[in-house]
Formats: sequence, structure tokens, C-alpha cells
Amino acid sequence: MIPRIVIEKRLKEFLEEDLSIGDVTSAFIPERKSKANIVVKEPGTVAGIEVVKILFDLMDVSVADSVTDGSMVKKNQVVMNVEGSSGNILMAERTALNILGRMSGIATVTKGMVEKARRVNPSIRIAATRKTTPGFRIFEKMAAVIGGADSHRFFTGDAVLIKNNHLLLIGSVKKALQLAKSTSFIRKIEIEVRSLNEAIEAAEECVDVIMFDNMSPDMIRAVMDRIEELGLGKNILFEASGGIKPENVEEYARTGVDIISSGYITHSARMLNVSLYLV
Repeated sequence: MIPRIVIEKRLKEFLEEDLSIGDVTSAFIPERKSKANIVVKEPGTVAGIEVVKILFDLMDVSVADSVTDGSMVKKNQVVMNVEGSSGNILMAERTALNILGRMSGIATVTKGMVEKARRVNPSIRIAATRKTTPGFRIFEKMAAVIGGADSHRFFTGDAVLIKNNHLLLIGSVKKALQLAKSTSFIRKIEIEVRSLNEAIEAAEECVDVIMFDNMSPDMIRAVMDRIEELGLGKNILFEASGGIKPENVEEYARTGVDIISSGYITHSARMLNVSLYLV
């Protein structure tokens, strides 16, 4: 749960970006109290409703009614009704629609991937990565969670994640994990591996999470089988990552990994088409 004060701060920055010198169009239009409907013009999973309520509140516009985050909606369905000054509604319009469209697009793609993966592996988790838009991460992560995903690391300080570049600097999986354990006892430790040998070395060190980085499903299955044969891997979570999208998520889910992390759900989801109409 992101505190409201954090959300408000970011929303004020978005409004300032759009309204830094005012709205010169609304300035010459007669001011009156108005109502407006926000309509999603294609089916999908809605996300961003609670965020947009805060945005309208900052603009002294009241939300009369709305659907809830995570709702499945049909083409041309009204998802929110607002009331307030016509000028304030129009000044908030584009920012509100950008947020709703972007977050709903992410939630829609995420929900689809979660459903596909769990058809073949009911306990699997889909996780969002940090491949997010600078300045918009909290909302993209929120949208992924609304769509049924885990947020994975929100910030770099959430967990120790040893990646390939770290290994190049340190020299070996074993040394990297020993260093990590000596500096952190609270946070989980995860490591990317790219080969059977690296995976075995990580399992021998009893790391919390082994991430198979850009490995094929066949290779992941072979590595996991070998780790099991060696009697390793107890209490270790296994994660697949790299190039995973709706078209191949089921194949990766069938490997038996516990987690699939996918940058696709934030960097490649398109915005849902959302419009605001004064009534």
C-alpha cells in the first residue's frame, strides 16, 4: 500500500507538468458546474481508479460514482462519474486519462499472463520488474498488483539481487553470495544464473532465490532436475526471467519454477483507450 501523501506528491508533479502556465483554452470558456463521465472504449481490466480519485480531489472535483480497481469492463463502459467546476475537470482531464489508460493497460496484460500461467501451474507467481517509466513506477507497480502480479523489488533496497554485472566485478557466484550474507541478514538474497554450474554453486550456498536469466524452458527444466538429483534446492525459490511475454508464458510456467518475472507487463503493455465526456 502506497501512502496517500506519496501519491499526492507525484500527482501534483504531473499536474504541474501539464498546467505550469495554466490552461489558456479553459481561460476564455464560461465557468460553470459540470458533470462528466469517464468511459473505457475497449474491454479490459481497470486500474488507477483510486489514484484518479485523489487527482480529482486535488482539483476540487468530486467523484460521484466509479467502478473498483481490478474490475473487468466492457467496451464503452462508464467507469467514473465526476462533478465540479468545468475548468477544473478539463484541467485534470488529460492527466487523469493518461493515468487510467496506462495503469489499465498494464493491469489488463498482467491479468492475461497470470491466467495463462496458472492454467498450467496454479501456484506460480508473475512478478513485475523495475523496467518501469521514470517517475511513474509506483503507479505501474500498483497496476501490475491490481492485475494479479507480485511487485518483485520496488526499490533496489528491497532485497539483494546479484546480477551478471555484479558477478563480473566480484568474480564468482560463491564469493558474491558470501559477501551478500556478510552484509545482510534481514533481506532476501537472490542471484541470476546463466549456466548449470552457476546454479549448482548458488544452490550449494543456500541462496533464497535462484533466477534463471534468459534460459530456455528446456534448459531451466534440465538445471532444476540436476539440482534435485544432487539433493540441493530445499527452501530455494526458482525464478525464470528474460524475454517472457504472453506468447510464451505458459511454456515457462510448465518448467515448474515458482516465479516468472516479466518486464513485458510494464514496458510493452499498451494504454487502454479511455475518454472523458462532459454531460
